[in-house]
Amino acid sequence: MLSFITWNVSPEIFTIPQIGGIGPIPVRWYGLLFALGFVIGQRIMMHIFREEGKPMADIDTLTLYMLFSTVIGARIGHFLFYEPSVLIKNPLEIITPPFAGLASHGAAIGILVGLWLYSRSRVKSGQNFFWVADRIAITVALGGVFIRLGNLMNSEIFGKETSMPWGFIFVQNNEFSHVPRHPTGIYEALAYLILFFVMCWIWNRFKAKTPSGLLVGLFMVWVFTARFIIEFFKENQVAFEDNLALNMGQYLSLPAIALGVWFISRSLRQQKYIS
Repeated sequence: MLSFITWNVSPEIFTIPQIGGIGPIPVRWYGLLFALGFVIGQRIMMHIFREEGKPMADIDTLTLYMLFSTVIGARIGHFLFYEPSVLIKNPLEIITPPFAGLASHGAAIGILVGLWLYSRSRVKSGQNFFWVADRIAITVALGGVFIRLGNLMNSEIFGKETSMPWGFIFVQNNEFSHVPRHPTGIYEALAYLILFFVMCWIWNRFKAKTPSGLLVGLFMVWVFTARFIIEFFKENQVAFEDNLALNMGQYLSLPAIALGVWFISRSLRQQKYIS
């Protein structure tokens, strides 16, 4: 008889009781892991800035750009790609708690825009767009690990039914609580963790001489190729995807992969020219 993994973790860690008319406030695993990704990412960037002699005072500013561009991009992306009617009827829902619904493709677009805005005034200090994007890509890969683990703790973004012994029975989700399913959040988390170590190795080898655009290009190709493949094991997120040859996540991954290929190609061409 096959044994599966019964997953019955509550999304909430604890609840802060009502104080002075505010609350109660639930503290959830997803929010904790999301914040932890930013905290550790900031520490990594501090190490990179120190090693490459960049102004440490810019770290806090860069963190704020990353925080806002990630959340706003992910929120707009969710409504634009998956619930456009809500975006039209109530655009303020983008910035309204509890921020249910975040799209990784929207986050990627938001981050690229945020880094472009950040780097415009810092070219003289050696922080052009590709310098920043290459190094932020390392932290974003690790952040992706934490976010997918947060999805796991929420018992969401899981896969189709499976007979594999590592299938998860998501007890917390009443609709799909009786059959084992692919733990696609773990699949993605492992893919991103491998990418994180690969990019750390590349940066540790080259540091300031890291080919411009190589890491962000590798990030785009690796992450969205993994996403494209893993989507075959996922349940569709919204009903309209049932009538599509590929789901929305896969369609959105294709231009992201193409952009990553262009970044890598550009990087290798420039490196060859410099050499």
